[in-house]
Parts: sequence; C-alpha cells; structure tokens
Amino acid sequence: MIELTVCHLYGNLLNTYGDNGNLLMLKHRAKQHGILFNIEIISLNQSFDPSKYDLVFFGGGQDFEQRIVSLDLQTKKSDLSSYIENDGVMVGICGGFQLLGHYYVDAAGTKIEGAGALDYYTLNQVNNRFIGDIVIKNEEFGETYKGFENHNGRTFLGDQVKPLGIVEKGQGNNGEDRTEGAHYKQTFCSYLHGPLLVQNIPLTDRIIKQAVKNRFPKQAEELFS
Repeated sequence: MIELTVCHLYGNLLNTYGDNGNLLMLKHRAKQHGILFNIEIISLNQSFDPSKYDLVFFGGGQDFEQRIVSLDLQTKKSDLSSYIENDGVMVGICGGFQLLGHYYVDAAGTKIEGAGALDYYTLNQVNNRFIGDIVIKNEEFGETYKGFENHNGRTFLGDQVKPLGIVEKGQGNNGEDRTEGAHYKQTFCSYLHGPLLVQNIPLTDRIIKQAVKNRFPKQAEELFS
C-alpha cells in the first residue's frame, strides 16, 4: 500500500466550521484508492520540513487563534514557500487561505502578517460578511464546485495567482471581480465551507492524485485510471 505523509498545519488551533472534514474526506478517498495517510500536526514552536510532506492542510480559525498562528508562521514562511514553489500539494481553507498571502486585516481592523507564500492580500468589511451558498466554475479543469461561504475578508489576487474558480452564484473572494479562492502550482485555496472537499469529490481526487504523483509517479496513473 502507498503511504503519504500529511501535515495538518496548526491542526490543534484552527478548525472553524468543521473544516477538518476536508482532511477526513481526503483520508477517506485515499483509502478507497488503496492509499494510506499518515497525518501529523505541526503547530506552534515546531519546525516545518518541506521535504517530508506529500500534502499539507491549513484550515481556519477565529481571529484570536489566527493572530497567534501569524506570529509563529513567520518562523515557517521560508520553508512553506519552498514547499509550494517545488510543487508541494497544499490545501488552504478560509483563514489558512488568508494566512498564506501577504497579510489580512481582521474584523477589528488589525493588520495580521501572513506567510507571503502566495501573491494576494485580504482586507476586511465594516459590519458585513459574505454569507450564503456559492457555486464556482473552474475553467481549467472543467469542473463546478459548490459550498457555503461565511467570511468578513475581501481577498484580492496578484497577477501570478489564478482563482480556484469563477463565481456563478455568491460573492467569492471580494464581491467585485467574481474570483473565488486561489490556485497556484499545486496549492488550492478557498473560502468554501461545507466542507469543500466533502461536496466536491473530483477536486478531492485531483488533490490526492497530485500528491501521489509527486512521490510515486508510476503508481499515480494506475490508481486513478
């Protein structure tokens, strides 16, 4: 059986809206394909080894926990950037999505430093949130993803980062440009809850396949044919 080593980044601090369900779904689908997940939590005051992990999951939390994570994240940002730039597979949801960017401004107006691993930034809204069902279309893969959004942040992507999808229903990253989430190399980010990967199996399998392909290129095509 193929084994993948998976990092749950700050998994003991960040789990808003049950988004750890994304990791459970990845593990479940991997098992159906004959793949074993070995999941490790890497949290405060622990180093992140970019050569060790086949997949990284980075969820979201409340602003209090994310401020704590932001401080610790500065010690890991170089290694996280290296992992991403070398086609490491990563999933960032909501706060994890925001923290991979340059910075985000929380609901209280405080600027929170991100990892700067991806080129975008997030501003806040005053007395407003984007809440409701959302549908997006990923034109690169020809796939439609559904979920539920609930976020105060308004994220604006840089030129080198593609959205995960174009909004067909809902508000998306910022309510202005119809983008939702981010896709850069093998990093997939989104505001979609639900959790995202429970409702969108093609994306779940795509992520697992890429993680297998990076470590076991020959077996990947056999397992997902």
